[in-house]
Amino acid sequence: MKSRTRARAIALQVLYETDIAANHLPGEVLKTRLEEVPLTDDLAEFARQIVFGVLPLIPDLDQLIAKYAPEWPLDQIAALDRNILRIAFWEFAVFRETPVKVAINEAVELAKLYGSDTAPRFINGVLGTLVEHEHEIHQIIKNRIARETKLES
Repeated sequence: MKSRTRARAIALQVLYETDIAANHLPGEVLKTRLEEVPLTDDLAEFARQIVFGVLPLIPDLDQLIAKYAPEWPLDQIAALDRNILRIAFWEFAVFRETPVKVAINEAVELAKLYGSDTAPRFINGVLGTLVEHEHEIHQIIKNRIARETKLES
């Protein structure tokens, strides 16, 4: 497994665990995962960026996924697949340091490693739909973050 894929896998495990077990604190789960599968400092930081980049935006990411991919209701998507989508969506619409094709390929790879037999095709289909709206989605998230920053000031 490629090194950045390992970092994404750690982030996926943290997001999945905190999604299904609300009382598990993401910082503690991340620390435990990194003790089990040590990463270099830069890869551990990348995993941390994913986790703490995705978490505060989950309602927004989910709302946008639902808006642009209405044929896949979020409440019917497996928790693992939902978190793979959130990671990829965050990477190409918020983080924007990962090329879209790479984010999609990495998400499909995670689905192959951890998901059901149909997960890779499903993930690819949903992200393919979302990528058509990448710039609009980025602007919506950017505006939301700017509004929150103003409210906190």
